[in-house]
Amino acid sequence: LFFSDARTQREYNESHIITARRIEQSPTGEYLVPDSEELGCVRYCVVYDCRTSSLDCCDYEEEEKGKGTAVQYARSLQQFTRHPVLVLKGGYKRFSACYPFLRTQKILWMPQELDNFQPYPVEILPAKLYMGNFDQACDQQIQKDLKIKAQVNISEQPATLSAGFIRLSDEGSCRLRHRC
Repeated sequence: LFFSDARTQREYNESHIITARRIEQSPTGEYLVPDSEELGCVRYCVVYDCRTSSLDCCDYEEEEKGKGTAVQYARSLQQFTRHPVLVLKGGYKRFSACYPFLRTQKILWMPQELDNFQPYPVEILPAKLYMGNFDQACDQQIQKDLKIKAQVNISEQPATLSAGFIRLSDEGSCRLRHRC
């Protein structure tokens, strides 16, 4: 995963997505592409600006207003990657509102820090349902960050998790999804 931040230096210094790199520009205003060998190995390359409202790479009107920074950079970066470059819808503003715990001011990361960084569960329904592994389910920080109040453990491993009870009829017509 490779995050590229297309915001201003000041905005980037205030905070950015963990491990994101700021996009550099030449004195003429052209976007500088990071190491192309590194980009060739990346499966997911994500570009974001402050608040991308259009993901249409052909939306020239928005570019003229100066709002299409992420889309412009994604277009120029596309030729150096094997996979499509993704643009973060809503930009940094929307992302940081939903995931404030994934923001940082840190710019340099040691390899050991990156190895120790624990991924979060996959979001199935926004802010409601996540799918993760056993370690993520037991991680108190993840539970706090995602505001998880209940868990369903489907596993071959026996777990020492606190159990809850949902009153539900044994009839086939009763649906669990309507109770939660």
